[in-house]
Amino acid sequence: MGRAGRHVTRHNFNRNVSLFISSLFLIPPFQPCEEDPREAAKNRRCLRGKSLLLCALMLSTVLGFALLLAYTILHQGLEPCDTKECLTLLARLLEVRNATIDPCEDFYGYACGNWEANHLRTRTMESSNVFDVLLEENQLILKRLLEVPQLRVGSSAKEKAIRFYHSCMDTQQIEAEGAQPLKELINQIGGWNFTGPEKQTDFNQTLQILMGKYNTFPFFRAYVGPNSSDPSTNIIQVTGSSGDGSQKGQEQETYNSPARSSVTNLGTLLGGPQNVTSTFISFALSFISNLQKEVTPLQERRERGMLFYHTTIRELQEKAPAIDWLSCLQAAFHPVQLNISQPIAVHDMDYLKGMSPSLRFAGWLRERESKPVLQIYMILCLVGNLSPALDSRFQDARRELYEKLHGKTGESGLAHRWRKCLSDTSTFFEPVLGEMIVQEIFPQETKDLVGILLPPPKRKLILISFFSFHSYLIHYQGQVTSLSLTNVPSFFGSEAGYWSFNTLIAKIWVFFLFSFSASSWKVYPWSVHSYYSLRRHAVVFPAGMFRSPFFHAEFPSAVNFGAMGVIMAHELLHAFHDYGAYLVPESCPRCNRDALGLRINGTFTLLENAADTGGLAIAYQAYKNWLKKHKQERNLPGSGLSHHQLFYISFANVMNTLLQAFLHNDPHSPPPLRVRGPLSNSQDFARHFHCSSTAPMNPAFKCHIW
Repeated sequence: MGRAGRHVTRHNFNRNVSLFISSLFLIPPFQPCEEDPREAAKNRRCLRGKSLLLCALMLSTVLGFALLLAYTILHQGLEPCDTKECLTLLARLLEVRNATIDPCEDFYGYACGNWEANHLRTRTMESSNVFDVLLEENQLILKRLLEVPQLRVGSSAKEKAIRFYHSCMDTQQIEAEGAQPLKELINQIGGWNFTGPEKQTDFNQTLQILMGKYNTFPFFRAYVGPNSSDPSTNIIQVTGSSGDGSQKGQEQETYNSPARSSVTNLGTLLGGPQNVTSTFISFALSFISNLQKEVTPLQERRERGMLFYHTTIRELQEKAPAIDWLSCLQAAFHPVQLNISQPIAVHDMDYLKGMSPSLRFAGWLRERESKPVLQIYMILCLVGNLSPALDSRFQDARRELYEKLHGKTGESGLAHRWRKCLSDTSTFFEPVLGEMIVQEIFPQETKDLVGILLPPPKRKLILISFFSFHSYLIHYQGQVTSLSLTNVPSFFGSEAGYWSFNTLIAKIWVFFLFSFSASSWKVYPWSVHSYYSLRRHAVVFPAGMFRSPFFHAEFPSAVNFGAMGVIMAHELLHAFHDYGAYLVPESCPRCNRDALGLRINGTFTLLENAADTGGLAIAYQAYKNWLKKHKQERNLPGSGLSHHQLFYISFANVMNTLLQAFLHNDPHSPPPLRVRGPLSNSQDFARHFHCSSTAPMNPAFKCHIW
């Protein structure tokens, strides 16, 4: 074929391809190039342009087909999550979110802005955060399981636990006896001026009775726990007041004023004239306020290495001589034999040393001015411990104090009693109740999903509380089944008998605690708080946490990783520090310290803030790894959020809390800062919420903990 023929053939082919592409993409056909030999240069340029355009169109076609194929593969079979659990989650997210706030300005306000108002309107107990709400839901499940009708009197551990609970709920005898049993008990330990003439009793003898028989510790608390220097052994530990020592005078008065009124009411219920009762109550509250000033702030003790001070009973007796330490500790841990060389650990030695002169001065007031401040205060502590076992008038007095302190109407005494009976039942039947609720709320599907939140090496840490629990239960069942629970109703009719029972249980635990038991746990299976176990060097996550809104098998994985995944990573990071020795990168002095440290007490909260920031980064990386492996994610219809945005929203919702005055005695920052701090240090967050470089949630300097 000649050159002209080949040129015509090539021309026809190009023209046909041009027409095909034109029809495929609905564009006008290409005009043929001029064939005049004098226009050869123009023809070559025209053909070159057509070829380039053709290649571009072909490449676009292939690329478009590839994208369509990839989209089809990724989304094949996916549907929005419209199950009951997902719709409930969606309603909760939309209800608490304040969409009028820019997430790049204040993410806590955006994600959680309406939670406090909604919670104050609907809460039914002393709950102040989402963990409290979830705990109440778990307790209500146990309540339902325990309140099943007693069809027969069986001998299994479960049947005995149910019968025990029903006996506790029978309040007829308690209401009939009123306050008389408590009055008699008070007289036995020396009495007070409210209910009759006070006997001249020895202060230390009264303290020994309270600690040994009624598990009441007015001035300090003594218990057995793991030794910090050797977690495989136990040691007696003495800790001071429950406060942190950093409360301001105005905050203390905020508590004292309603407490004075309510405690005076308790004294009146016990038969004391109101004017006399009020005077002595004021003396007692003033004494404890002054004693509170001796408490050393937690951060100061941490910095000085005084959180776990190893000493002996002899040395403690020398430094705080007002207390007969050997006799009091012997009473608390009877029948364990102690001596003055007994090793102990003290958590606030400065408090105990400062407490001693205060106690001696109060004793002087009793002898010289007939002001039995110590006796009154110790009995008030006893009454406070016993009041849950008293009749409804005392329950109402407790509710009144709660209302004054929290501004919220509480439950009536009778309605509140189920909580007390559940607590009593769990004290003695914890493994039984644990098995009941695990079977109810923790199906195998949930167990299988838990392991994917963190890499396989971490699964032992995550699941330890579930599987070790069952081996403990097998051993426990045989012991409980052999118990006899005859005459349980009359037992609960006596406050003294009730607390003798609780003391008996406490002493049983002393034997377990003095010899390390690998099956003992600090939390119930229905608890909602994880913790790092110094003894096991492991993190414990109770089954009660793996429920909505933190975790559910039906939830999009973004929710599970953003909520429960961050909690897990946060706790795992605590394994990297020991009483303040946390690994903070050198670059952090220039980072967003206000977000990490919190101005009111940055050093105090730094460890928890660092764990928040690192935990968020670890959980988000785990979620991205999950996406790479699974290539698909369920949708939450109607949320208007991408999967990555849903991850961060879920993280923020874990922090939903009433913003009350807890800043000075809580190792965590206030919830708004616990959200803003970690997120403002996350470049991924800023990208997915399209935050500008000048937005408050996207500062120029960021701190990367992990």
